[in-house]
Amino acid sequence: MKIIKVSWRNLWRNPIRTNVTISAVAICIAILIIFQSMIVGLIEKAKFNTTNLIIGEVQIHVEDYFDDRSIYKSLQNIEEIHSVAKENNIGLVERSYGFGLISSGTKSAGTQFWGINPESELQHFDFANHIDKGNFLTNTSLKKIVLGKKLASSIAADIGTELVVFVQGADGSLGNELFYVSGILKNMADNIDRGAAMILREDFDILFSTNNLIHEIALNSKGRLESEEIQKLVSAKTTGVDVETWQQLMPTIAMMTEKMIVFMRTLFSLIFGIAASLGVMNTMIMSTYDRMREFGIIRAIGTTPWRILKQVSLEAILMTIFSSIIGVVVGLSVALYFQKYGFDVSGSGNMSFGGVVMDPIWRANVSVGIVFLPVVLMILVSTVASIYPASIAARIKPVEAIHYKP
Repeated sequence: MKIIKVSWRNLWRNPIRTNVTISAVAICIAILIIFQSMIVGLIEKAKFNTTNLIIGEVQIHVEDYFDDRSIYKSLQNIEEIHSVAKENNIGLVERSYGFGLISSGTKSAGTQFWGINPESELQHFDFANHIDKGNFLTNTSLKKIVLGKKLASSIAADIGTELVVFVQGADGSLGNELFYVSGILKNMADNIDRGAAMILREDFDILFSTNNLIHEIALNSKGRLESEEIQKLVSAKTTGVDVETWQQLMPTIAMMTEKMIVFMRTLFSLIFGIAASLGVMNTMIMSTYDRMREFGIIRAIGTTPWRILKQVSLEAILMTIFSSIIGVVVGLSVALYFQKYGFDVSGSGNMSFGGVVMDPIWRANVSVGIVFLPVVLMILVSTVASIYPASIAARIKPVEAIHYKP
């Protein structure tokens, strides 16, 4: 206890130098807390948007469906999948896909039609709530259609616009119908924005001359289960289908969520850790040379080098702990503010990762680890940085130190 009191008192022999160092280390800790919380918030939001918006945690298709997305490659005998979903309380939606041409006046565009069940989509996914204009489909929305935002813009369609649809039916016939726009989606993902046209499954079957063909089943537990766990549950009960996690379907975002947090946190921790350690080392070296005579005297009266080494290192640790308290208070306050209110980045345009458009409000994500890591890091680097000046003081020869002139 006595050595702690002595070390604390020694810190304030030069209050200006100590205050500058404490401020610098506190700023490094605060910046690390704020930066890490913002990066984790961004990554977690990207993951949330990927799974909960529309893709789900696991998707099931017939084998090799993505080779050509043929309308004939539909799922069969899906009772086992429904059983697994029901037993494990996993949200399940069925979707049908087909390609065709959509026209409004003199403008037309190639489109991927989605045959969906609006009630299931609203219950298990979030994209149905991302409506920019109008309303999403309901179970009674016959001959109604919801368009991606860029698709609607390209054909100059608005709410109530009459659209002419031409498709090649599954039986080889030419399907054509009139639909009316009931809703336009917000920006979500490039493939949806530019080419998605959503209609009721009943309308899909009539338009494409199909009989309840299902091309995709999306499963979503909303974070209760890991995607790999859901994949194992389904794979154990099914054969002849591809059961893929969102990481396999969206490798860009998967790579980002797995690697970017580690990379960015490591990079900035390294940068600010080096900056803080250099500041602490410089302060302790200056303090050591200022007290050279004192170290010579206490060495002459029998103080061991280990005690001097311990005292100088303890001074650096105490200074870092005091800095950490200030840095945590400042950094945590700012991070919690951004977690609640976010940071509006809409002025720079849409922010997207791997084709998934992010919300314009960038929010932080604060956790114990985000606060704890910078503090531990700074204490470690400060301890390491103090070894060199402490070793200078510990190895000093008493006679030379007593006669030392700064």
